[in-house]
Amino acid sequence: MRLSLYCLAAAAGLCAFGQKLTSQEMTNPSTGAGTQPNWSVTPDGGVILSWVETAKDGTYSLKYAVRKGTQWSEARTVAAKRKFFRHPAETPEVMMLGDRQWMAHWVEQPDSSSEAEFIYVSSSTDGIHWNMPLMAHKDSKMVQHGLVSMILSGPNEVSLFWLHTPDGEDGPGYLKRTVVDLAGKELKEETLDYDVCSCCPTSVTKTAKGLLVAYRDRTPQDIRDISVVRLEGGKWSQPKNVHVDGWKLDACPINSASVAAKGNHAAVAWFTGAGDSPKEEIAFSEDGGVTWGKAATISTARAFGNTSLALDDDGGAIVSWLQQTPSGDTAVMVRKISAAGVQGPAAQVASGGRQAVGYPRVVHSAAGTFIAWGGSKVSTAQIQ
Repeated sequence: MRLSLYCLAAAAGLCAFGQKLTSQEMTNPSTGAGTQPNWSVTPDGGVILSWVETAKDGTYSLKYAVRKGTQWSEARTVAAKRKFFRHPAETPEVMMLGDRQWMAHWVEQPDSSSEAEFIYVSSSTDGIHWNMPLMAHKDSKMVQHGLVSMILSGPNEVSLFWLHTPDGEDGPGYLKRTVVDLAGKELKEETLDYDVCSCCPTSVTKTAKGLLVAYRDRTPQDIRDISVVRLEGGKWSQPKNVHVDGWKLDACPINSASVAAKGNHAAVAWFTGAGDSPKEEIAFSEDGGVTWGKAATISTARAFGNTSLALDDDGGAIVSWLQQTPSGDTAVMVRKISAAGVQGPAAQVASGGRQAVGYPRVVHSAAGTFIAWGGSKVSTAQIQ
């Protein structure tokens, strides 16, 4: 009887799940030239949109606005006239950690002729007045420090996960973690993996067991598949592949994974160039990322990646990625995959040139599901 009831419930869910996602473009507070859009969720279920904006005098500012219900706040400035590294994959982030606590991070490139990149953080107690930026790592050599993801990891601490190339482009890339206090002061720095793909973004989420970090790994044979590490009981696990794609590449794809979780139900989506056709994949875990189910392809044409993922209230995944259109343009795609792994129809949100669509980002909160994209102008839409 139990099995019969389960099957009936599953069948009912599948029938209801076949509806195609739709998107409704909406205005946002960004003005003029804007790049590198990103989202975060406020403690009360609103969403924060952040972006780097170009002023009329050619300088750059990190700005953000908060959306509650159907209303946006005014655009506010975190930092201005700094040397922001304006690469689509190097996405700044602004987070509201509590009623009176904010944190932001970004990457700066002091000299465009150099490979050097440095990570900065700034904190605020009101979201309006921001403290002097602090460097978020000990090393100050003229090498790459970047591709950051950030999460509130304890009552009084924030963890930043980032990539480091201490010996430059010819040396290995390290996956690093920096822990800062709520004022942005560094408390701890540690290395989690000593050989990773050094130009692919990191992604972090929190399960019921602890932190879960997804990133593109690397072997001495240049196999660049997605791995995860987990923080449980104060100890980090060894890196573990989510799925063996076997993507061998003697280059840097600037394309990685996105991870999200609710309790111990987790999902990770990623791009791979392995095999005959580049594609977008997804896998689920029911034990906080210890083990992963079978990977499934979700792209419907030649994929370009730039993956973003969020989980809805039912544990289903809403994934965005880029893929080629029949005309040769680049499409911003979204798809819903149920918590049981059943795929809904893929839907196109927008299309254009690769630089024009940038690195789309998707978010889900009590206010709804939203997506942002754009390499020169920030566009936003609500997904239903």
